Amino acid sequence: MGNSFIGRDMAVDLGTANTLVYVRGRGVQVDEPSVVAIDDRTGEVLAVGHDAKRMLGRTPESIRAIRPLRDGVIADFEATEQMLRFFIARVHRRRYFAKPRMVICVPSGITPVEQRAVKEAGYQSGARRVYIIEEPMAAAIGAGLPVHEATGTMVVDVGGGTTEVAVISLGGIVTSLSVRTAGDDLDASIVAWMKKEHAFLLGERTAEEVKITLGNAHPSVPAQQADVRGRDMISGLPRSVSVTTDDIREAMAEPLTGIVDAVRVTLDQTPPELAGDIMDRGIVLTGGGALLAGLDELIRQETGMPVHIADDPLTSVAMGAGRCVEEFEALQQVLVTERRRW
Repeated sequence: MGNSFIGRDMAVDLGTANTLVYVRGRGVQVDEPSVVAIDDRTGEVLAVGHDAKRMLGRTPESIRAIRPLRDGVIADFEATEQMLRFFIARVHRRRYFAKPRMVICVPSGITPVEQRAVKEAGYQSGARRVYIIEEPMAAAIGAGLPVHEATGTMVVDVGGGTTEVAVISLGGIVTSLSVRTAGDDLDASIVAWMKKEHAFLLGERTAEEVKITLGNAHPSVPAQQADVRGRDMISGLPRSVSVTTDDIREAMAEPLTGIVDAVRVTLDQTPPELAGDIMDRGIVLTGGGALLAGLDELIRQETGMPVHIADDPLTSVAMGAGRCVEEFEALQQVLVTERRRW
């Protein structure tokens, strides 16, 4: 392959909440929210990433701040392509760069049509070849798990749009489950709970902040409380409400049960030999959801398995996909092979 491609090939963790771009030889170069702000009058992209996220819920009529990915898959193709192009241009200052090879991460439950859309977005944004890797596999490699050995490792990747649960052995996924219950649902459940309990309207971004500061999945987490600002549904006026860690845990009970159930179902479908390995090795948590206080404790309590949190759960997927770019030839087998040319 020669050295001419060093620093050009890249891996993209195209997430519902955040998009990370890993560049060969340089590591993670972009880590920004997957948000695009578009001016409806001209159709041009005004901002991408952090700048666009600040606009969520705060735009005038003519500007739309949108999240082009929903539930781990592309919901708005044009915006996704613009966003990718923007991030890639930021990484490659020079305009005349050779087209890179690109590894893109996708949820394991993705349909062929959705997979094709991801590839197409990669090609449209300037890639020479696009390879696909399943998120749990990338997360496992990124978390430093021995994916090529003949032992079972289980990874639970709780992202923004999907929770990916997979058992991996010998460089392949043995059983996996991708459920569309993840970070976004935790946010939505907080909004719904505030509406029901306090007749109080909360913005999407504020709900996410509440989840980060007070969110927890297990009673063992130290109690805290905070004031949350929003709008009173009865008077229509802004006000603040005081909520505690217990309130937020109650609010998030349903999606949390969904995540635990996904782990249970996957364990249930795991061959007995591998299930034994997981009892020894434990379950590894990655993704932004791994940062939710007490989630490891909840899964440990519900499954009886040891649970570990990956070292840097937010970048596990990007780092794993990045390893595939660094050691392209060695790790080619973990990439999803093309079943047919289209």
